[in-house]
Amino acid sequence: MTSFVSHTTVDCHDAYALSEWWKALLGYVDVEGDPNEPGHEECMILDRDTGHSILFIEVPDADLPAKRIHFDLRPREGTRDDEVERVRGLGATEVGDQRGQYGPGTGWVVFADPEGNQFCILRSQAEVDA
Repeated sequence: MTSFVSHTTVDCHDAYALSEWWKALLGYVDVEGDPNEPGHEECMILDRDTGHSILFIEVPDADLPAKRIHFDLRPREGTRDDEVERVRGLGATEVGDQRGQYGPGTGWVVFADPEGNQFCILRSQAEVDA
């Protein structure tokens, strides 16, 4: 017997604001019949295509752990570098640029969301396949 991931949970201070930010980044939507609203302590967002869901839960601790979660993201279309520019435009903070570290065309860029959660932008599957 094994387990599977039901959903990904992110501890945060403002569940609504952070869920809205990640919806804009990922193109996820609110769960049908359960819209997220300001003041909600738990906000779930959903990928229409895969069904993957992310639950943002407010925690009362003044200091959240430094590494609460980490996503590796691949662009659904376009290139890694195009997505890097889009993510910058959404206000993510660049933490590290690992592009080219393992040769031309390789690597990723590390960003942090508005609450400091780190995530990486990888090459698209088309770039990897090429």
